Amino acid sequence: MLQVGAKELAMKFWEIYDQYYAKVRRFILALVKDEWAADDLIQETFLRIQENLGSLRDPSKMSSWIFRIAYHLCQDHFRQLKAAQRKESIDVEKIENLGDAFVQEELVQKDLEQREMGQCVQNQIDLLPQSLRVVLVLFDLMEFNQQEIADTLGITIENVKVRLHRARKKLKTILEEKCSFEKDERNVLVCNPVDCGPKESKGRNTPSPRCLPAGRRGERGSLPAGRQG
Repeated sequence: MLQVGAKELAMKFWEIYDQYYAKVRRFILALVKDEWAADDLIQETFLRIQENLGSLRDPSKMSSWIFRIAYHLCQDHFRQLKAAQRKESIDVEKIENLGDAFVQEELVQKDLEQREMGQCVQNQIDLLPQSLRVVLVLFDLMEFNQQEIADTLGITIENVKVRLHRARKKLKTILEEKCSFEKDERNVLVCNPVDCGPKESKGRNTPSPRCLPAGRRGERGSLPAGRQG
């Protein structure tokens, strides 16, 4: 447990904030995919850190402790979303009528999103079950080792290995089903989402968006290739 006074704790907190803010934001945003929700969860994460910093028993576990807080808050967020969805009554007919009105706006938004490196693959990662996606995000995106992931999620290293294996296997299947890979006129490997092919919209064909190749490690919007476990 950190045995320091209030002033020292406050100074320690701001050191932690400076060191971990970007990493925590990246982690939460990779899970929730919502800027507004992510900002709220990031703020709540650091509030929890500030409130409980004095109770940290093992300072060497600081990183795992911080991301465990963030992870549990994301879990709470997902549970709240499911509860809200159960209560909502959706008028399908109205949504269908509004679909054509927003199709062009949606296409523009998709085009902007597709400019992100590796966005095609990232979209398919979002289809993974949450328990598998979080392990893949921690290992590949956050570059946690297996012990750190185990400490963060409260599971064994063997369980981490199993989830990583299942996540990669399932992602491979999803990519084979959802993406079509080919080389463009620049001889650059690109992918076209199979389920985003030409759609009819008021007599016009809407071309499918093209995804750019995955970026180098650390580039915004990319999920780097997996490291050896």
